[in-house]
Amino acid sequence: MNIEQYGWNEIWMKKWNQEWNTQEDGRSYVPGRIVGDFGSKYRVLAETGETWGELAGKFRHSLHEKGEFPAVGDWVALVMQDEGAHAVIHGVLPRHSVISRNVAGSTQDEQIVASNVNTLFLVSALNNDFNVRRMERYLIMAWNSGANPVILLTKADLCENAEEQIADMERAAPGVPVYAVSALLDQGREKLLPYIGSGQTVALTGSSGCGKSTMVNWLSGKNLQLTQGVREDDSRGRHTTTHREMFVLPDGGIIVDTPGMRELKLWEDEGGLDLAFGDISEWAASCRFSNCSHEREEGCAVLEAVQSGQLDEKRLLNYRKTQRELQFQSSKEAKAKRKVASGTGSSKTGQSRTRGYGWRKELDEY
Repeated sequence: MNIEQYGWNEIWMKKWNQEWNTQEDGRSYVPGRIVGDFGSKYRVLAETGETWGELAGKFRHSLHEKGEFPAVGDWVALVMQDEGAHAVIHGVLPRHSVISRNVAGSTQDEQIVASNVNTLFLVSALNNDFNVRRMERYLIMAWNSGANPVILLTKADLCENAEEQIADMERAAPGVPVYAVSALLDQGREKLLPYIGSGQTVALTGSSGCGKSTMVNWLSGKNLQLTQGVREDDSRGRHTTTHREMFVLPDGGIIVDTPGMRELKLWEDEGGLDLAFGDISEWAASCRFSNCSHEREEGCAVLEAVQSGQLDEKRLLNYRKTQRELQFQSSKEAKAKRKVASGTGSSKTGQSRTRGYGWRKELDEY
């Protein structure tokens, strides 16, 4: 298995030549991709094959936030040791997409789900755990990442009203492809071929038990991932996948499986809210006041759309709730930055992802 099969191309070579081809410290650096994240250890793929890797001490000490650490999908600079049996990671090439969320709990920190992904499969099962409002949150994460979202409705064989639920999801995700698939009956795979071809990297994300690991096995034609059943009373699953890992598909693409999420705490908004709720943004453009909050103002086109039945009130309520959450998140980040700037913070925070990895301005290249 060579690095070209894992997505290495001329664009990444150009980045490599700019970042690492002129090093003067005497080390021999080679490019590699992180294919597995196991916490303190990584699985990396270089031209010599797959091996274990860990961070160089100097590189580790230069990282101040979790979001700066390497993640599955990253292209990294390696120094191979013991004839390729071990690798030391000395740096990360600029990312072109970053799928991230806020870590669970009360901690304010970014958790990278995967990086350098072309398409993000947002997976939801067609069972009792089907939830349109939850998918709206996943769409915000997807649009913020720079990857293209595609919604996969799994376990279509268990659903008697699949067409109705597909229609509900399409209304909640205007412009986003929605596919109902069944791994058990081998239905719908041909619809996904454009996303899993050679040079393409896709990632799966969704709640526990939605069928992500089953999707990996189905698309690969192999039992690569362990799968488990779901609870019969609420169709909720248990965490089967415990780490992030990348696999090569027979169609030439690369797929990343990720642990299921009990909750999705959004990290930040870089336009994802308006894209995920594009219909509300369009109505808002016709409001009488440019700063309309869409709650009680006269001349609010959004409220008029709700009253006329053109906009689902539950969708508007979720928009308001998510908007407040992101505003609160932003205020906490700004407070942390001020604290550090005043010299009272204990560590560096708030470094710009765009400055650190430059992915936003480079999306058009991929």
